Amino acid sequence: MLFLPAPTLSVTSAPVSDTGPTRRAPTRDELVVWRSFLRAHARLTRTLEAELVLDQRLTLASYDVLVQLAERPDRRMRMTELADAVLLSRSGVTRLVDRLERSGLVLRERVDGDGRGVVAVLTEAGLDRLRGASGTHLRGVARHFADALDGEDLAEFRRICEKLAEG
Repeated sequence: MLFLPAPTLSVTSAPVSDTGPTRRAPTRDELVVWRSFLRAHARLTRTLEAELVLDQRLTLASYDVLVQLAERPDRRMRMTELADAVLLSRSGVTRLVDRLERSGLVLRERVDGDGRGVVAVLTEAGLDRLRGASGTHLRGVARHFADALDGEDLAEFRRICEKLAEG
């Protein structure tokens, strides 16, 4: 849960126990920024998802799977790599690939020489569907994200996101 500390509490240096070393709790201002980031992310993903579903009958997660596969030279990925790439659990990506396979957009193949290995493969129908959906999605990214920021904002946001991604 994301609770803001009571205004009278000073949390600037209050230790928080976790499984690692003792760390300080976030300040009230840090929590406000964190929650703002979460609200922005949620609003953007909900909006982009709604547009994809309305215009293309494709969820944002499905679109992401198709993009990940299309960006590979052979249009295939191991299921475990795909789960990591789309930030879904392995069971979540398995269920999603099941639906995409039933729609003819993806198929699964066994990996030669690896009895347990399975890859997801983008079909021609999947690539065609992705091409059609890309217009909707990219217009939405431009309209709801990029157009709200100027060049300086984008450069700073990129720097911040890269810093956070590095850990």
